[in-house]
Amino acid sequence: MNIKKNKKVIIAMSGGVDSSVSAWILKKRQYQVEGLFMKNWEEDDLEGYCNSAQDLFDAEQVCQKLDICLHKINFSLEYWEYVFKNFLNEYQKGKTPNPDILCNKEIKFNMFLKYSIQELKADYIATGHYARIKKINGKYLLLKGIDRNKDQSYFLYTLNSIQLKKILFPIGYLEKNQVRNIAKKIDLKIAEKKDSTGICFIGPKKIKNFLSLYLPEKKGDIVTIFGQVIGKHNGIFHYTLGQRKGLGIGGIKGRYNIPWYVVEKNIEKNTLIVAQGSYNQHLMSIGLIAKNINWINNKLSFPLSCMAKTRYRQKDVACKIESLNNRYIKILFDSPVIAVTPGQSVVFYLSETCIGGGIIQSRLPLL
Repeated sequence: MNIKKNKKVIIAMSGGVDSSVSAWILKKRQYQVEGLFMKNWEEDDLEGYCNSAQDLFDAEQVCQKLDICLHKINFSLEYWEYVFKNFLNEYQKGKTPNPDILCNKEIKFNMFLKYSIQELKADYIATGHYARIKKINGKYLLLKGIDRNKDQSYFLYTLNSIQLKKILFPIGYLEKNQVRNIAKKIDLKIAEKKDSTGICFIGPKKIKNFLSLYLPEKKGDIVTIFGQVIGKHNGIFHYTLGQRKGLGIGGIKGRYNIPWYVVEKNIEKNTLIVAQGSYNQHLMSIGLIAKNINWINNKLSFPLSCMAKTRYRQKDVACKIESLNNRYIKILFDSPVIAVTPGQSVVFYLSETCIGGGIIQSRLPLL
């Protein structure tokens, strides 16, 4: 008897190739599979920014093809309350938040998990994330996905071992090209559908216009590290550390023709501070202070030497973690790191295992 035949899995169906192939893999493994489409944003507010109607249609087509039912639920109010308000609040403070991480924490692996287990009587939930879960000595560990270019463990550091026990990541052991090949092989119409990029409810390249719908733009000066005013910005929240494009300050008389980069934001004075050169020392940090720390398994002993990422797809960097108090930790890098950005997440690894992470409160500049 195959025990899996009695195990029910609710797979989060996004209408994309990753969740669709994940559903097919689960069926092949003989789980009882049902899909669930989450609507996390009311597109009436977005004037064309959101594609949820098309995504729902694609999810319905895939579920029909795979012969699985599709549940639908609207988490828009919860998303607004627990994710979007935080998103706006952090931008107003001049920070650069990552709402996808908070969405995973509050919506996908909290509300979706509870709804699936309690209301739909599921044994597990599943998503199309490129990550792996392994049970070692009774503990459930979060591992990087096999495809290191697509690995999404960075976005999942807020999970805990109790949640991991109830989660499946069917494509975590596959490369992206393998996933697309499976979609083609089983004749899914979304096999060539582009991956979603940018913020989950906005998409790429529209963040500036989108933020302007919710945050008042306040013009201010763009100044060099020496205090010279060389331009104007339309709102400090439009910019992030290390940003080059959109500054509008090229070709300044008396300056070498070297690109300008944002190296600091002065919220009190509403000024954007810039310097020339992508590896300018003013962009470098020797460490950072982090808050809202989550350890996936038991709390660790400090000081701890490990690897870290301060942004998605960054190459792992060696560091040492020191505990400051119950709320904050201090991270010191073995070598200076470029463009450490307050509001983003720092995520820690021991080899392939993601051990946790936190929100970057402030950076420790090289200069």
